[in-house]
Amino acid sequence: MKNIDENTITQAVIAAMRDGGNARLRKVMNSLVQHLHAFAREVELTEDEWDQAIRFLTAVGHITDDKRQEFILLSDVLGLSTLVTAQNHRKPAGCTEATVFGPFFVDDAPAYQSGDDIANGASGSPCFVTGRVLSVDGSPVASARIDVWQSDEEGFYDVQRPPESAATAEHRARGWLRAAHDGSFHFRSILAEAYPIPHDGPVGQLLEALGRHPWRPAHLHFMITAPGYEKLVTHIFRDGDQYLDSDAVFGVRTSLIAPWIRHEPGVAPDGTVMDEVFYSLQYDFVLNPADATHQHARNG
Repeated sequence: MKNIDENTITQAVIAAMRDGGNARLRKVMNSLVQHLHAFAREVELTEDEWDQAIRFLTAVGHITDDKRQEFILLSDVLGLSTLVTAQNHRKPAGCTEATVFGPFFVDDAPAYQSGDDIANGASGSPCFVTGRVLSVDGSPVASARIDVWQSDEEGFYDVQRPPESAATAEHRARGWLRAAHDGSFHFRSILAEAYPIPHDGPVGQLLEALGRHPWRPAHLHFMITAPGYEKLVTHIFRDGDQYLDSDAVFGVRTSLIAPWIRHEPGVAPDGTVMDEVFYSLQYDFVLNPADATHQHARNG
């Protein structure tokens, strides 16, 4: 450890991790140290810049709580979330593509029956969603669990809105239901609208400094699980949205863009008579069998 300088520090750190500990952790940390040191050398990082970076990460930690995950937002806007998702969810042709999870999923969402209104009072134009959950061979995936969540028309998820009191706290525009025996599902919600990611914190300041906007194109989140299949976490994006080509978190896939069809007052897809304009969305999800996931990983 004597005579450490800018030319020898990298190998000294790697040597300190050479023996003992978790093998996978050593591999990850060895690579991390090499890339971090190479980055510092390449940009000739100053002490002031290093200090600013430490203060930035500290601020990210301070604003993070059980309602807001600023570290996920940071990973999202840097494209790291999309990279990790893409390389861990390579799928055979025909399967629905995965995309970023996002920071607003919750574990205690209410259960609904097919056909129910999951909006539960969230503001927005009515939207009727229908589809099927299928396997790659076209067979239905019966009883698949379908978790769905979205923002309201003002761009806020329910967890971003403080409840008036603990007694009135409830979830809106989110829930889960089961696909029928033929893989079909349908529910009522609200029209997806574009919204900005939270940008009143350090990640927002970073975007502003980089000349980037914080907007996401309109979308509906889905997480679909079924025994024997790979879990699918994805979005369906609203066709024609102005932010499809500049999503702040790089989550858009062409195969995940679908039309939200506008309807004049009349009969909705579930038979409800509507006295206002409403929308409909139809999308079929194709799951990747678990054994195919392992085989594809070996071949990929």
